[in-house]
Amino acid sequence: MSTLPSFDPRSVPVVGIDDHLPKVRPQALQPQALVQRFANPPVWTPELRAEGRFSERAPLHASVLVPLVLHDDHLTVLLTERTTHLSSHSGQVAFPGGKADPEDHNATGTALREAEEEIGLARHFVEVLGELPTYTTGSAFIVTPVVALVHPGFEIVPNPHEVADVFEVPLAFLMDPAHHRRHAIDWAGQRREWLSMPYMDAKTERFIWGATAGMLRNFYRFLLD
Repeated sequence: MSTLPSFDPRSVPVVGIDDHLPKVRPQALQPQALVQRFANPPVWTPELRAEGRFSERAPLHASVLVPLVLHDDHLTVLLTERTTHLSSHSGQVAFPGGKADPEDHNATGTALREAEEEIGLARHFVEVLGELPTYTTGSAFIVTPVVALVHPGFEIVPNPHEVADVFEVPLAFLMDPAHHRRHAIDWAGQRREWLSMPYMDAKTERFIWGATAGMLRNFYRFLLD
């Protein structure tokens, strides 16, 4: 099975920053506006649908929850840092999620179950808004992002086997393409490109990149007027 070379994605050159693109209007990031957007979605085209394959195994269906945490005056996106010993995407920033199980009724069921198992997010705090188009990773996961509002009162209990840390990033920061950076590297005769959205919180830089950044970029396109 082919794998990507071991590298620090932070060290890969930045070939562009998308500060020439418009950011999503603040009004569009309000909870009710998001509810209405998913209830009456626009005609739009996802920008990123699949990464270059670096795995030869059969594709697997998976889902992630894109949890939008309700605060008094803004929304944040809840993200995890995966533990370093996992077999896929170890150490990376990710949404809570994982591969579909036979008992899951649908992609939303997978996302809700995985969020409970990974970070202890009880589903009665979660208001599902809808799904974004699938995103296929280089490791052959066909991922359905499930977007949801997370209401106050929830508790986070990370599964220490899978999750090293849990943190939040303001949705407005991620929906501003001035924070979207483009990277590129040549590997195995191909040029591989991806986005990053580094965020500095009180503790450290949160380096959001790869599939997670790609799904956030599609969310940006979905919300853009």
